[in-house]
Amino acid sequence: MIYTTSQGLKILRTKTGISQADIADKIGISRASYIALEQGKRELTLSEAQKLSDLFGVSLRELETGTLPLYNKYKEMILAYVRLAGSEKDGKIPKTKLAKLLYLADFSWFYTTFQSMSGMQYRRIKYGPVPDMYFRAIDELEEDGKISIDRSKDDMILIAENRGSQKEQFSVLSKEELTLISDIAKKWKNKRTQEIVDFTHNQLPYKICVPDEIIPYELITQEDPEYVY
Repeated sequence: MIYTTSQGLKILRTKTGISQADIADKIGISRASYIALEQGKRELTLSEAQKLSDLFGVSLRELETGTLPLYNKYKEMILAYVRLAGSEKDGKIPKTKLAKLLYLADFSWFYTTFQSMSGMQYRRIKYGPVPDMYFRAIDELEEDGKISIDRSKDDMILIAENRGSQKEQFSVLSKEELTLISDIAKKWKNKRTQEIVDFTHNQLPYKICVPDEIIPYELITQEDPEYVY
């Protein structure tokens, strides 16, 4: 399978500021060969496309179009949910539940605006829809001292916002986006993780896709309003 992504590839490289030589080195081709890719004079193999997908942290679809997810906004969504949906007892939220809340925010926002809140691509995995970058975002927020992660329980990883981060205002999310996040958090705050897992698994987007497939946002528009979140 071959992908022709010259325009999208150049857009992504420009946005991320990575040099042509560095990209060529990371995917194992010469700089001249890489330049030929951007100029549309050479086709991109699937193997090279997958390496570029990993390098830029985007799906193959995003690689073709040159679109980048709003990564910093996605991390702010994570902090908003940890703050709003954490346990009243200790402020902690299960990592799996957090992933489902983020999915509900993105797909609910698309339901009314026909745009994703974060631009993330959600993959259908065993435990529910989740972007490939979710785990990276969690690790980076921990490294930055914004969250703490409790890994003491074998069957559940718990996440809490650190005190210093709690004083920060959300600067990327709009008032309307925060309202939706707050509404979803309020609905699911006291529900068990399994309840939200069952809910998302029974939605059309998850049910209709095959394992490991990127879930099209458009599928959520087929749901009745009461089943969106």
